[in-house]
Amino acid sequence: MTTQARAAHPFDLTGQVAVITGSSRGIGRAAAEIMAGLGAKVVISSRKAEACKEVADGIAKAGGEAIVIPCNISRKEEIEALVAGTLKQWGRLDTLVCNAAVNPYFGPLAKIPDEAFDKIMASNIKSNLWLSNTAAPHIAKAGGGSIVIVSSIGGLRGSTMLGAYGISKAADFQLARSLALEWGPQNVRINCIAPGLIKTDFARALWEDDKNRAAREAGTPLRRIGEPDEIGGIVAFLASKAATFMTGSVIVADGGVTIA
Repeated sequence: MTTQARAAHPFDLTGQVAVITGSSRGIGRAAAEIMAGLGAKVVISSRKAEACKEVADGIAKAGGEAIVIPCNISRKEEIEALVAGTLKQWGRLDTLVCNAAVNPYFGPLAKIPDEAFDKIMASNIKSNLWLSNTAAPHIAKAGGGSIVIVSSIGGLRGSTMLGAYGISKAADFQLARSLALEWGPQNVRINCIAPGLIKTDFARALWEDDKNRAAREAGTPLRRIGEPDEIGGIVAFLASKAATFMTGSVIVADGGVTIA
């Protein structure tokens, strides 16, 4: 298929440059691999360069283009370096995927240490604001594009054990809505994805226990948990021409848990 023919396809990402945080594994890795397969040039980023290099090498082997720029999203100067490095390599930025997140505490809000609460809010909310504010002007300069925040259905439901994490994920929804209003006039779209339980290392404690997993699957209309590429595909969709009239939205992808 020629480049011209591919460009006419609404899901084609040829010519795009995308930065994906937390892309050494899980949802971020799936998103990077899918986007690269659709023609995007991708920046693989997480705290550990070695893990990122494995992903970038795999993309290159499959015929895609990827570079590695390590970044700890809790450090503003590293976020600025991530965007600057992307621009230095490829001269533009079209899509930012805010996927990296933390959850250092599992337990009731009544007992959460201040430092754990602060870390969750800083990494899951403030870092996404830093990333968006750093990237959005360059996305606008490129003619417009997309920012995707990977949130969670934890932002839609109460929890006795993941309350702080849920607060941060609910805040992501509102962050996307407000940024969408600010940047819409410059053709920068900001949307959220709210996955349910996905088979990732991040959520391992929730799905590795057979009893807990069986209970979760029984309460899920699709009777299973999700796979990373099922969310990665939604990320790619939001970055594509197929989603150019979507902004400030929250896409729930949870196998039906929240409607059951």
